[in-house]
Amino acid sequence: MLLMVLTLVSCSPAVKKNKKAVFFGGQVIQPTSNFLTLYQGNNIFSDTLFLDADRRFQKEFDSLQPGVYKLEHLPEFQNVLLEAGDSLWARFNAIEMTASLVYSGRGATKNNFLMELQLNQERENRFLSSKYSLSSQAFNRLIDSLLLEKKRQWIKMDSLNTLSPIAQKITQAAYIYSYASIRERYALFRGAQWSAEERTIFFDFRRYLNLSDTDLAFFDPYVNYLLNYINNEALTPGQNYMQQKESSTAYNIKRLEVIDEHIGGSLLRNNLARAIAYEELLRFENHEEHDLFLQYYATVNSSPDYFSEVLTFHNDITQMQKGKKIAAIELQNRKGETLSSDAIWDDRPTVVYFWSQNKMNHYKSTLKKLAVLQDTYKKYRFIGICLQPFNEVVGQVQELMAIAPDDQFAMLNYETASQVWMITLLNKAIVLNPNGIIKEGFGNFLDPEFDLLLK
Repeated sequence: MLLMVLTLVSCSPAVKKNKKAVFFGGQVIQPTSNFLTLYQGNNIFSDTLFLDADRRFQKEFDSLQPGVYKLEHLPEFQNVLLEAGDSLWARFNAIEMTASLVYSGRGATKNNFLMELQLNQERENRFLSSKYSLSSQAFNRLIDSLLLEKKRQWIKMDSLNTLSPIAQKITQAAYIYSYASIRERYALFRGAQWSAEERTIFFDFRRYLNLSDTDLAFFDPYVNYLLNYINNEALTPGQNYMQQKESSTAYNIKRLEVIDEHIGGSLLRNNLARAIAYEELLRFENHEEHDLFLQYYATVNSSPDYFSEVLTFHNDITQMQKGKKIAAIELQNRKGETLSSDAIWDDRPTVVYFWSQNKMNHYKSTLKKLAVLQDTYKKYRFIGICLQPFNEVVGQVQELMAIAPDDQFAMLNYETASQVWMITLLNKAIVLNPNGIIKEGFGNFLDPEFDLLLK
């Protein structure tokens, strides 16, 4: 098999602060709010970047740890690699952040390389989805050819630029671990149809990879690879991955065991265990088994902050169970007035659905479903809630579409409200009995069987 990787440039896990300044600025076209947020690691807050009248933002940091940060403009986010000495300008359209994000200035080359890799990967994933029927040998040859192409692109980019060791490592890891992740997913969907020799040959790529790289602990391609690796290792012979993934708390406990046995570095272990904990807790139908899962999670996780966060998430889910009064959040009505959600419930049963100003195709699908449900279930009140505060354009569009303003509201603080109401999917719907008593806290508005909840 083609040698999979260039040896990743080694970096010390302990990153020293560099006092050289980092400038980061940019412009947002069609913003969905008046600020962006910069996070380091797993939602460790770094700074809020406010937009001015020209929709621009800028900030100079005196001391910033080099590495991958998350630039968030709700509800979208993207990774950005920042290092001492960078003077970086970003420009994107909030309606299509990933497709439109481009960088200029010092530090732009490495970030544009990462963005181009991501866009190529999205296109290739659509192509590769039809190739999972190939034999393992043919599939490996196909991935090898794609990997070699990206390796050549990286060598050219590296030869024309002076990249730091950490920038070399991260830009290499972006394609190496993305393709490794695709191989793991092929194996997951292949299931038990392996001979011992075939399996050994196919997984030969693993020996070139590092399962305990702290420098990459929060880098999406690396974390996604490790999660797919863990998924494979947690399966026992004959188990179907999709069946285990969709229903089994025992499988997620096994995934935690794999972390305990194979993954090194507390930062990385805690991040992976946290991700698995959220996956498990979001299986609302397994709520009665979650206490058992959390007991095991506590033995693998060593972060008090993560444990508190996961436990709070579990408790929030508990508050969304049938028969409880839905918690109050702040909303904005079409007049721009702020009010509590408690003020909008009445003696009618109610369906709450959600939409986003930068997901208009989804909104159109939602409105089509809404028209059918309103015609069939006339005793229900249907309330639409926008994830972002209203602007003038929204009002004009809704007037044009004859959408009743009395049943339209917007969130003022998505981050807080989405946690209280457990909004993890845009398709989410909440079904309420009169006066805000929960009938179903985790419905899917676009599910063909959603109307069964209303009968």
